[in-house]
Amino acid sequence: MAPTAVETSTRRFLVVLIKPSHYDGDGYVIQWHRSGIPSNSLASVYGAFAECASAHALGPDVKIELEGYDECNTVIDVRGIVKRLRKAGQGLIGLVGVQSNQFPRALDLARQFRASGLPVVIGGFHVSGCISMLPELPPDLDEALELGVTLYAGEAEGRLHELLQDIDRGSPKRVYNHLHDLPGLEGASLPILPRDICERVYMRSSTFDAGRGCPFQCSFCTIINVQGRKSRYRTADDVEAIVRANAAQGITRFFVTDDDFARNKNWESILDRLADLRVRQGFGISLVLQVDTLSYRIPGFIEKAARAGCRSVFIGLENINPESLMAAKKRQNKIWEYREMLLAWRRFRISTHAGYILGFPADTPQSIARDIEIIKKELPVDLLEFFYLTPLPGSEDHKKLYVSGTRLEPDLNKYDLEHPCTDHPRMSQEEWTQAYNDAWERYYSRDHIETILRRAAASVVGLGKVANGATIFSGATSIEGLHPLQCGIGRRKVRTQRRAGYPIENPFTFYPRRAVEITFEWSRWGWRFWWIRRLRKRIAADPASSRYSDEALIETPVTDSIVETYASKVPKTHGAPVRQPAA
Repeated sequence: MAPTAVETSTRRFLVVLIKPSHYDGDGYVIQWHRSGIPSNSLASVYGAFAECASAHALGPDVKIELEGYDECNTVIDVRGIVKRLRKAGQGLIGLVGVQSNQFPRALDLARQFRASGLPVVIGGFHVSGCISMLPELPPDLDEALELGVTLYAGEAEGRLHELLQDIDRGSPKRVYNHLHDLPGLEGASLPILPRDICERVYMRSSTFDAGRGCPFQCSFCTIINVQGRKSRYRTADDVEAIVRANAAQGITRFFVTDDDFARNKNWESILDRLADLRVRQGFGISLVLQVDTLSYRIPGFIEKAARAGCRSVFIGLENINPESLMAAKKRQNKIWEYREMLLAWRRFRISTHAGYILGFPADTPQSIARDIEIIKKELPVDLLEFFYLTPLPGSEDHKKLYVSGTRLEPDLNKYDLEHPCTDHPRMSQEEWTQAYNDAWERYYSRDHIETILRRAAASVVGLGKVANGATIFSGATSIEGLHPLQCGIGRRKVRTQRRAGYPIENPFTFYPRRAVEITFEWSRWGWRFWWIRRLRKRIAADPASSRYSDEALIETPVTDSIVETYASKVPKTHGAPVRQPAA
C-alpha cells in the first residue's frame, strides 16, 4: 500500500510500525524468508494510522507517511530507519502487537532507537494485559518507561490522533490507557497489510478480525481481559470493504483472527456476503476461521462457512479431561461431543486443526500419554498442536500466581507456550518438558500420520493440504526446535542481531557453523517431505482409500451410554463424568 499523503504538504511525519519477533534459545531472532502467519495486530494498527493520514490528523500541511515491517519475515534495518526518520524531521517508531514472549526483543529494539533520540511507543497484549490485571506495573514495563518509551494499552481504532499530536508537539504521555474505552468496530478503520508484507507470508495471505471480545471465562486466556467479554463486531459491509481492499492488491487468502467467529452476531450476513463475492463475483477467497467446539450446532453455520471459502478451522479442544476443562472454566467443552463436531466439519471438506493444552493440575505424564492415544483412536482431527498451560500476563491464572508470590519464570522470552513457566503440582519441570516433547512424537508417529492421511482421503477434505500440514507439524519441534505456529520457510539467523547480553559471534565461527546447521536442517526436512509425499501418492493411488473407515469416522449419536463409555476410558479419578445411580 502506498503511503497516504496530502499533495500540498510542506512537512513530513514518518510512522514506522514494527511487529517484533522473539529470540530462540541461543539469543537469535526467530525469523524466516517466508513466515507462517500474518500479523493481525500490524494490519489493524497500520489501518488505523492510514486513516489518521487520510484525515490529516496533524493538519493539512503535514504529510504522514507509513512504513510497516513484520520482523518474523524481515530483517529490521535499524540504521536505515533512523536515517529516514531524521531525514523526515519528525515521526515515531511503533512496536505493535507485542506479546509477552516478544517483549524482550521489543525492548532491545527500543534501546537502539531511543539511543538515537527517537520517540518509541510499545503496545500489544503484554502491555495491555499487565495494566489490565496487575496491581502495579511489573519491572519490565518500568524498564521501558525508564528508557523513555511510551506505553500504549488498549486498541488503536479512533484513538491515535491524540498520540500523533502529542508526539508531534514533543510531549507524549508516559502511558496511554484506553482499556476502558474500547472502540466499536462497525465502520472502524479497516485492517490492511501492504502487499509486500503479505508476499513474505506463506501462501501470500493477510488477516482481519470480524469481531473482538469473548463471552467465555477461560482462566488461561488474555483476550477477555484485553479485548473484553462484551463482543464487538464489524458488519458485512465492513468485511466486504476489507476483502475488496486486499483483492485490489492481489490478496484473497485470509486468516480471520476472531477468537470465536461463531459467536459473532453478524456471522451469517458476513458469510453470505463473502459467498456472494466468491461464487457470483469470482473473488478467489480462502479462509481460515477460529471457532469453538459448539459452533457446529448452529444451523447452517458450517455450510455457509464452506460457501464463503473456509478451507480450515482452528478449534480449541484444550483437553479431554473434564476435570481440567472445569478447572480452566472451559465448561462448554465436552469430550463426548467432539467426534460429532469434527465429523460435521469433514462433511463439508473443511480440515480441522485443534489446540491441546498440557499441564492442567490433574495431568501426569501417564495421563497425557493415555489421553493422546484416546484422541488418536477416536477423534478425527486432522492436525493437533500442543501447548504448555502458560500463565500469560493478562490472564486470570497469571494474576493469581503473581499476587500470591508463586514462582513464575522470570524470562518473558519463554512465555511462548513452548516452555514451562511455573511449577506443576504433579510433574517436575523435566517430566513436564518430556511429556510435551513426547506428545508431538506420539501424535505424529509414522502410523498415525498414515491414519490421518487415510481419513483425509476417505473424507475428501484435501489429501494434499493435510499432508503438507502433517509434514510441518510433525517436523517443526524435532527439526527446528520450535512450535509449528512459529515456523516458516527458510530460517534466517543474522549474526549481528542477537539478544542483549549475548556476545556477537566471530564471523569465522558463526558462518561455518550456520552452513552446517542449514545443511542438516534441510536434509531432515527433505527426507520428511519425501516420505510423506510418497505415502500420500500411495494412498491416492489405492482404490480402497475412498472406503477407508475406523472408529473415529463412525457417526455415533451422543447418548447416556456414550457418556458412560467415555467415563470408563477416562477414569473417574481423572475427572470424567459419571452417571449417578438411580435412587
